[in-house]
Amino acid sequence: MDKYGILKEYFGYDGFREGQEQIIDSILGGRDVLAVMPTGAGKSLCFQIPAIMLDGTAIVISPLISLMKDQIYSLKENGIPAAAINSSSDREALQKTYSEAYDGKYKLIYISPERLDSRTFLALASSIKISFVCVDEAHCVSQWGQDFRSSYLKISNFISSFNERPTVAAFTATATQAVRCDIENLLGLKNPDTVVTGFDRKNLYFEVRKPKSKLEFIKEYLDMNRDKSGIIYCSTRKNVELLYGRLSADGYSVTKYHAGLDAEERKSNQDNFVRDNIRIIIATNAFGMGIDKSNISFVIHYNMPGDIESYYQEAGRAGRDGENAECILLYSGRDTAVQRYFINHPSENDELSVDDMERLRRRKLDRLDKMVEYCMGRKCLRNYILSYFGEVRTNGCGNCSVCCGVRETADITVQAQKILCAVARTKETLTVGTIVDFLSGSETLAAARRDLSQIKTFGALKDCPEERIAEIILYLVRKDLIDTDSGILKLNENSGSVLFSGKRVFIPYKSESKEAPPASEADDDLLSILKKLRKEIADRRNVPAFVIFSDSTLREISAVKPLNAAQFLRIKGVGAKKAESYGQIFIKAVNLYINEKM
Repeated sequence: MDKYGILKEYFGYDGFREGQEQIIDSILGGRDVLAVMPTGAGKSLCFQIPAIMLDGTAIVISPLISLMKDQIYSLKENGIPAAAINSSSDREALQKTYSEAYDGKYKLIYISPERLDSRTFLALASSIKISFVCVDEAHCVSQWGQDFRSSYLKISNFISSFNERPTVAAFTATATQAVRCDIENLLGLKNPDTVVTGFDRKNLYFEVRKPKSKLEFIKEYLDMNRDKSGIIYCSTRKNVELLYGRLSADGYSVTKYHAGLDAEERKSNQDNFVRDNIRIIIATNAFGMGIDKSNISFVIHYNMPGDIESYYQEAGRAGRDGENAECILLYSGRDTAVQRYFINHPSENDELSVDDMERLRRRKLDRLDKMVEYCMGRKCLRNYILSYFGEVRTNGCGNCSVCCGVRETADITVQAQKILCAVARTKETLTVGTIVDFLSGSETLAAARRDLSQIKTFGALKDCPEERIAEIILYLVRKDLIDTDSGILKLNENSGSVLFSGKRVFIPYKSESKEAPPASEADDDLLSILKKLRKEIADRRNVPAFVIFSDSTLREISAVKPLNAAQFLRIKGVGAKKAESYGQIFIKAVNLYINEKM
């Protein structure tokens, strides 16, 4: 089967994305590769397809056990034999993996760099046919990268241990020219085909905020995005614990992750987030590298990271499914002081000399200055990031807070007063929806309730969009300026401060200049049913939900509504193995939904 057949048969796609085919052809032709592709651009397909096509087993060097697990789950669901060798496997499972690897069962074996020099693995590697070696998250090899790991220095020794050197393919999402040179030299790449597809993630919206209260901003944001999954990054364990304590006490669906938790708790918290049991994870930068969860709709940085590389890597965990997502950085001057402290008080590193440590410190301070410049800048945020990585653009992106004219807050005091006055004049008897109709001067309401249409404040906000009125009402409820009782709006002891005492009300605001994303063709009711069905299947199989199907695949199913196997196979992301495993289940759900609607 050729690469196009494998792409469709195993992965369910009809065509390659930018750069994928070139990389695959280079690996198949025995040429080393250095690929820089943004998160979500399909890096894994670039080495998984050659691994399927070539004789032997591909060795994939990966930094995190969680990444290995997620990729192996996905590969097995697609009918591709793969295994991992890492510290999480018990002795019996590890022995079985080695036995089957000697028998040539696997097309891919994932391993952490720390285990490359183990005698057991070296004996295996020297005894089986290696199709090629893949180095994922290759920026970890660079002292100038944001995630330098000394264990990555073992890779070049591992490669040179073979009598016949294998092809080597290195992949990363964020690497400046200096880091790319480091990767090439330290991995010993031979005349690599360097493929840089660009760093832009068009579906990500970037924003910098300087709120008076970061906690209040986050609570307001979460209230407006109740059905979405996201990550909140903090710079310290202390901030993670404080924010987790406040949000969990207020009833938000949150968990936490940092290196101070024991391994079992970290694993449990991560699994609950990845499997959609909990919507939000609050974490230090110890969390996330290699996390394959595709339906992350937002990443909020409670504190500013120390460099653009780290920020873009972490923010890039949003929107991996190609759906619109938001990346919001909450900045304060104290964030800079914290990052300078980290830089000037580094942990010990036996791999570096005193001079190297000083050069690294100065380099980190320089990168910190660039990060602060990003936060304080008045020019397009996306273009600033892209230019940092060497991709220069002159026009604004139209999808960041600078280009969209985001203001910190909008004064809604007048609107708030009219809403409260309307509640009072209607004698606290109306629901939110009816008050919205009342204030917008709805003709339907006027026809049905002449008694309401004669009240002085009827139509008082007729020039304000109905969704904006509803948003302001919900904001007033959250700020305890008005109450709801069984859905009925009621004034409370704080309402008078706005009506009579001159209290001003401000709301986080985005100008209307930002283009709204195109309306989805998805059937939201059916999509909700399909997500529930996917979750049930994933729980039974003990795998993350996205391993079954991504959100974008479910969205297409809900839009197309396939009624038979042939139609189901035409959905993007549905390969032959998944169609065989899950096709009838989802087709049945679609048919039931259609019949109920008729």
